[in-house]
Amino acid sequence: MDLNPKGKVPTLIVDGRVLTENVAILLWLAARFPEANLLPQYQDAFGKAQLVADLAYCASGLHPIVTRLRIPQYFCDIPGGEHRVFEMAEVAMRPNFALIDRRLAEHEWWYGDCWSVMDAYINWVWFRVTGAGFDGSEYPHFAHHDERIKQRPSVQRALRRNSHAAELLNAQGLAVKFSGQDAVRAPTT
Repeated sequence: MDLNPKGKVPTLIVDGRVLTENVAILLWLAARFPEANLLPQYQDAFGKAQLVADLAYCASGLHPIVTRLRIPQYFCDIPGGEHRVFEMAEVAMRPNFALIDRRLAEHEWWYGDCWSVMDAYINWVWFRVTGAGFDGSEYPHFAHHDERIKQRPSVQRALRRNSHAAELLNAQGLAVKFSGQDAVRAPTT
């Protein structure tokens, strides 16, 4: 709370000033480090607005569904209710995965031939929800995107850092228990 009064992550400290929210941080990083090619360098207002729209889609359209798939127990206190939350989140995620899959059928990356932070963001979505038990087999282009992105050295480094951070949190008893497919799905008879 000292760094981010919203009590959420992410938080970026820039010259002693606090910047929060994924969209704002990603746009700031892309503007601050244009040589990193984090986003296309559109010069027109519509192109720039489309970048914001795409990032906002991830933050406000996909991210809440991811959370319901990963930690459904946080959204319903009725015994067994987490199963229904998970099922409803699956239904909500399918048209989004279909949209992403169609887009990736046409291009190697979200914006065509060039990787961007949008690819990282949608890959985070893939990683999180398939890790929670969401079936990604109906989305071959999205699955192929996941395989491609894992080959990037920067992604391999980030995954190693993430794994190390998870180990530290586990060792300190601070890790959040995420639901997996077996833990969430209601038993079928």
